[in-house]
Amino acid sequence: MNICRTINQLTQAVNEFKQQNKTIGLVPTMGALHEGHKSLFERARKENDIFIASVFVNPVQFNNPEDLEKYPRSEEQDLQMLETCGCDAVFVPSAEEVYQGQEVETWHFGQLEQVMEGKQRPGHFSGVANIVSRLFKWIMPDRAYFGEKDFQQIAIIRDMVSQMQSPVEIVACPIYRESDGLAASSRNRRLSPQARLMAPKIHYILTKSFEQKDALSLSQIKSFVEHEFDKYKDFELEYFLLVDDKTLQPVRQRSVNQGIVGCLAVWLDGVRLIDIQRYW
Repeated sequence: MNICRTINQLTQAVNEFKQQNKTIGLVPTMGALHEGHKSLFERARKENDIFIASVFVNPVQFNNPEDLEKYPRSEEQDLQMLETCGCDAVFVPSAEEVYQGQEVETWHFGQLEQVMEGKQRPGHFSGVANIVSRLFKWIMPDRAYFGEKDFQQIAIIRDMVSQMQSPVEIVACPIYRESDGLAASSRNRRLSPQARLMAPKIHYILTKSFEQKDALSLSQIKSFVEHEFDKYKDFELEYFLLVDDKTLQPVRQRSVNQGIVGCLAVWLDGVRLIDIQRYW
């Protein structure tokens, strides 16, 4: 596995792959890798000649300095997992290498970024676009893989690709869940043992609401989820929205054949967790 710490090392490795007409699958990560990441790696490995990953905690997508400071980092274990998963090259840069003193770009995504994560974390998606657009320019992958837990992020990345007029195919991959239903996340390791036992209630509540979807209106589904979280003093629900799966705009009444996804963010033990449930 080629460990690239500079842009020059990365582009040199990519050029060698391109000269051999190899297809490239990219999985951008912020490290602290887990089984959810592994499921993306395995798919990228299977569907492409070359599998490249990045490990970079991107400072410009954090609007909370404390969150950036606490974000888990485990480079040695990350590299071991990537090697085990058959990674051909991994980009592990410093922030100085990525941005090189250049002014950070401002990206705009219209209505897509005015709800949920975009509303709660101003500038977050512009920060995400800064690093992902750079990776796409340096690596020129055929496909890039993202987990559906970050449902809004996938819509943002697709819009970014359209703005760039880039040919990269964005592949959305199913959420990997632990055996108790908790969506895999690097943030899970920050939970206390007691909070970790409570965390699967997130998926349990969403599943319970899904099972009743045909008997409830959209507003009743929303009220049900909010009421369920109110039962548990450990949780602080930041938002739960039922949105159109294309526009991400809140939906009050479902149209025929319209895809609807429930997206939430919840605080538990000082850790902010997100999850989704597709209803239709």
